[in-house]
Amino acid sequence: MSSKNKDKDLQQPQILELDDDFSLIKRFIDGDESAFRILVQRHKEKVRNIIYLTLNNSEVIDDLAQEVFITVYRNLKNFRFESQFTTWLYRITVNKCKDYLRKKNVRKIFTPLKEADDKLEFDNSVEKKDISRIVMDAIQKLPYKLRVPLLLKDIEGFSYQEIAETMNIELGTVKSRIFRAREGLKEILKPLEAELR
Repeated sequence: MSSKNKDKDLQQPQILELDDDFSLIKRFIDGDESAFRILVQRHKEKVRNIIYLTLNNSEVIDDLAQEVFITVYRNLKNFRFESQFTTWLYRITVNKCKDYLRKKNVRKIFTPLKEADDKLEFDNSVEKKDISRIVMDAIQKLPYKLRVPLLLKDIEGFSYQEIAETMNIELGTVKSRIFRAREGLKEILKPLEAELR
């Protein structure tokens, strides 16, 4: 089998899955509610993953995932089939995370004592944490606009183009933010270098 045919075979499942999403959306638009349930089943774990990685908070995953799919349900009839369904879905997910963080920051202004307590709890001894936890905590210290592209690229395996479409930003901006995020992460982790060996 030539490498050209191999490439074709590798791309085929992705194309089939794309068509599947599109045909499910068309079925839903035509009144088949069960098609929406299939879409949710197919994509809910990825959505939950993005929420967890972005917010590092397992308590809000289910509520936010539900909000994401409610938004999808209400707007699916307006889907224009111009991009992948997943790009549109992940953009909604990222925006819900951004909204959550914005509301949380507003609440911080009114609950400074609670936040101080949380910080004390957060700064547990490094020995109690495993390496992935240390890295995830460090990623959470990055600004949101750097954190999300880094998570999507290095943990979820998105391409630069997919991140640009999901976050609705230029390709060059994605690359620049990921570079800055990685540099920032190195700085944050520097004092913990001994723990990570």
